[in-house]
Amino acid sequence: MERALLAWIAIGIVIGVAAHRLLFKRNPGGLIVTVLLGMAGALFAGFLGRVTELYAPGRPASLSVAAAGALATLLAYRAILRRRS
Repeated sequence: MERALLAWIAIGIVIGVAAHRLLFKRNPGGLIVTVLLGMAGALFAGFLGRVTELYAPGRPASLSVAAAGALATLLAYRAILRRRS
């Protein structure tokens, strides 16, 4: 469990940094908010995948679920920001 948790956090950080560099350069929250949202999305998707038993722990599917969760969280955040503007 601990290795999976660390992997999810690392994936969230990588996705957050990549999203900030490639997509969201002018976010009001900046790099820190983008990275934190990426981490939160990866952790949420990782835990959700484990609870629903969609994949076996330690398999590549765990990492792809975490990456998808991080990306989905960041895209939702971006959509919310666009509505406010």
